[in-house]
Amino acid sequence: MKCILNLVLLPIALALLAGCTAAPPRPVDKGIAFGLMGDTPYSAAEAVRLDALIDELNREELAFVVHVGDITSGRGPCTDEWFEARKAQLQRIRHPVVIIPGDNDWADCRRGGMQPMERLAKFRELFHAGGESLGARRIPVERPTGEYAEFREHMRWEAGGVQFVTLSVQGGNNNLGGRRAVTDEYRQRMAAVNDWLAQAEQRVAERRLAGLVILIHANPDFEESWLKMKRPGAYDGFADFRASLRALVKRLGRPVLLVHGDSHRFQLDQPLRDAATGATLAGFTRVEVWGSPWVRWVRGRLHPGAAVPFSITPSGAPDAPAAH
Repeated sequence: MKCILNLVLLPIALALLAGCTAAPPRPVDKGIAFGLMGDTPYSAAEAVRLDALIDELNREELAFVVHVGDITSGRGPCTDEWFEARKAQLQRIRHPVVIIPGDNDWADCRRGGMQPMERLAKFRELFHAGGESLGARRIPVERPTGEYAEFREHMRWEAGGVQFVTLSVQGGNNNLGGRRAVTDEYRQRMAAVNDWLAQAEQRVAERRLAGLVILIHANPDFEESWLKMKRPGAYDGFADFRASLRALVKRLGRPVLLVHGDSHRFQLDQPLRDAATGATLAGFTRVEVWGSPWVRWVRGRLHPGAAVPFSITPSGAPDAPAAH
């Protein structure tokens, strides 16, 4: 039998296995716990399993829960009735709940004959009204004003000395698909993304916060595998976003955690590399949440005042020991 595998990825500590006979670990700093989930439910059966997951979340002490998008499959349903039922489920969570749209929730609704921008407007109406989160208990969230006020899914809040920020970065090559042309929708949305990200960076610096957590739907393809599968000249919808992340991490000088869904399997790594040297940017860590057919959640913790401000544990695994 293998002993405990302690995997410490700079700002993130993760324990995967238990049962070692070595000396007892130091007491774990429990910190401030929060929940992460996404890419579910994709079917009526998964909606039933989501109810069971919500029961599990309600037994936990969590500061908030974030769903990173896709509350339906790529083939729908995208109906008002489906969205309203999913909102009712999320409202049953006793903690504050934040959700952002994924591509299945609007862009892919065209497959069912529905208009994507109309579906996005409906999603915003249901899930992004007012200045508070969803959930039985709520927290205030800030949303854009002025030029980018329509992007209601862009939110920010602070917890444990850390800035949390949501951004609309979408699966499906960031809603460009295989098209070579950069669309007006993409151009406007990414201008709003970059503006909101710049504001988050400024707040972290001005308030001397311990770090930044960025929440998006898409897997931004750090391996650039999308380009390798497409014909030459096809546009990489995540290239600009990855470049923005590189620049931010270098300037900020504080740990940055990116949380996303989209490819449905838990990942915890440091995939962002310097474009010039190829060296790993150690201040950046990525976690991908479970998604369909897995209906599971990921536990995050904040450790105020610690040199390592975050820890991440997939559901079903023990909490990670604090890094020392």
